Formats: sequence, structure tokens, C-alpha cells
Amino acid sequence: MTRCARLLAAAALVLGLGLSASAQEAEDTRTQYPVLLRNSFITINVGALDQPFTQQQLQPGLRAANVEIPRIAVRAMLLGHEFNRFLSAQASYMRPVNYVVYSGVGADPERHHVRVNFGTVTIKARLPLRRTLSAYAEGGLGITSRTGFSTGDALAVTDAHYASATIGGGLEYHVTPSWDVTGGITYLPGKATVNQPHTLFSSGGFRYTMRALPPDRVEANRGGGFIFPRQILQFEYSSGTGYAVNDFVSRKVPVFWGGHAKVDFGLASHYERNVFHTKKIFGLDVGASAGVYKTRQNDERFYTLSVYPLFRFTFLRTSPADVYFAYSLAGPTYISKTLLDDLNTGRHFTFQDFMGVGIFAGRARNVNIGVKINHYSNGNIFTQNAGVKIPLTFSVGYAF
Repeated sequence: MTRCARLLAAAALVLGLGLSASAQEAEDTRTQYPVLLRNSFITINVGALDQPFTQQQLQPGLRAANVEIPRIAVRAMLLGHEFNRFLSAQASYMRPVNYVVYSGVGADPERHHVRVNFGTVTIKARLPLRRTLSAYAEGGLGITSRTGFSTGDALAVTDAHYASATIGGGLEYHVTPSWDVTGGITYLPGKATVNQPHTLFSSGGFRYTMRALPPDRVEANRGGGFIFPRQILQFEYSSGTGYAVNDFVSRKVPVFWGGHAKVDFGLASHYERNVFHTKKIFGLDVGASAGVYKTRQNDERFYTLSVYPLFRFTFLRTSPADVYFAYSLAGPTYISKTLLDDLNTGRHFTFQDFMGVGIFAGRARNVNIGVKINHYSNGNIFTQNAGVKIPLTFSVGYAF
């Protein structure tokens, strides 16, 4: 048995260990948010980013004909939890929609991007001002990651990666117990030793908090009569064809990510467990996966181990089969190699993302067939992030 086959067999065994411990409960409790998710939240903010890049960020002796500084940026709270009405903890990712551009550097007429991305882990304190209005302040750890560029053989803007304090504050308007409208500012200091300017983000957005559902809604969801499989065991094959799909959803309709390192062949196993579902359409799963892949250019083999959240939307239910759309993002992943086809993908820690469609067929909806596209990258939290692009991937599975 080859090393790859042994790895997949071991992964399948590990992923399946939990199956015996997950016997069917007498009562389906998945129509109520799990205890660990209650009072957790996600936040999306959009606003103006002030990062005053100038000629000073260039190496001595270089000047640019023009420096473009796009202002629009997005900050997403990927994981947050409210301990009580006064105190929360949250982790966020922030980046400009378009990166800073230096053009006409010396004799080089090309446009060069300087990619700067930010991560924060903060504690947030809230002060109620009125029944529907609160002020907040946040503080904690900030990570700034900058990828520079070279012109010809000369380094023009250096890479930079450093930790700092971050602070912020603002107002929250409470529309419902679960929905809030937010507005505020976030500040990350610069660092003179790497010529990185400060960053100030002024934004507005919304937050959704997963409050415990009332008993009548829990019962209505439970009694809907629709099947949401508790567990799924899948095996998948990545074909090395269909990159046009990846390009379309990362460039033409930007709802997914591309990548520079391409996979020509892959095998993977997945185990997914449903932890919450609504009456008919939405389901939230948690999963784990192990995969072995081969790159397209240099036939380099690498493997991945991931855990991930999965959002499943069953948009069509018929007598023979149910059809769903699945989307998973930011699944923490170990990747065995960081240099693939001579491209630097960053570090061994990265993220797994995938999106696809599939069906559950059969009277008990035990048969699972799907097709997806995959992606691995670190979201630019490190200075190098070539990204791995995996085209059409076909899966078969058993749901129970």
C-alpha cells in the first residue's frame, strides 16, 4: 500500500471514530442553537480606510510617478461571543477591497500592488446609553501583514509582518435582540522600522447574534417533516479539470477565491455532522477532512488536514432527491508543504474553503453525490500567500 493510500485509510478511520459515539437521540435537538453557539455573533462592517502610503515606503533612491490609495475596506468578525450584555470577545479580519498601487517606479512603467491585511483579537466592553442604544470600546492584539514588490532586480517596498496593540470604539443600535446596526472606528499603529503607516478604519455595518430560539419555533422546525442527515461520510476525487469554474467565481463573479498553485489530482475523505437546522432550508454542519494532492506543474505531492464549518442550503426538495448548495470558509488547516510549483504559499497553517452543489437521494436520503471547487490560502495573514486552486471535485457519500 502506498503512503498516500495509507494516509487516506488512516484518515477515514479517524474521521469515522465518532460514528459509534453518535447514536440517534430519542429527540432531535438540532433545531435549537448548540450551547457553544448561543450568544455568539458575526459582524460585517464596510467603510473608509486611512493608510497614508507615500514615497517614504519606497526604498531609498526610488520614486513613483503615482501612488493610488483606495479607501473602501471591509472588516468581518469571523468569531465573536457575548459573555453578558457588557462584555464580549471577538476575532476579526480586515482588508481593503483594492490594494495600494505604486506606478511608474523609476524606469518601470508597470503598476505594482502593496497588499496590506489585518487581523485582530479584542475584548469589547459595552455601555448601555438607552434601551436601544449602546456605546462600546474595544482593545487587544492587532496583526499587520504587508506584501511589497520589486521592480527589476531592486526591492521597492519590503514585506512586513508584526503584532501591535489595537483600539477602537463606536455605537450600536439594537434593532431586535438578534440584530444590531453598528458604527465606529478601529485604529492600528504603524511601525517606523518597516516604514508602515498607521491604519484608521471608519465603518458601519450590522451584527447578528445567535440567541436561543423560543420553544414554539424549535418545535415548528423539528416538526417540519424534512430530513437533515445527522452525519455524512464522503470520499472525493479532484479531477485536475474545470479551472474555468474557479476563474469565473473568483474574477467574473467574485464570490470565491482563486490561487496560483494548481492541483492536477487529489483524493480526500470528509466527515460532517449537522449541529443545527431550520425547518426546511438551512443547516449548519461541522466537519473534518484529510486529503492528498499532486500539483499540476512539478507533480509535487502534499497533504492537508482540516476542520471546518459548513453552511448548507437545501433549495429544492422533491420526491426522489433533495438538492443543496454548500459553502465552507476559513477552515483551519495544516498543509504539509509551503512551496508548491516554485510558488510560496506561506506557512504550514492555512485555511480551507470550498463551495459546491449536491443531492441527497433515496427514501431516507442516505445517498450523497456532489461536485465542488476547493481552495487553500492563508487570507494574507502572512506576507506570502500564493494560494492553492483545486478545480472540479466529485464526491460520493453515505448520510445517516
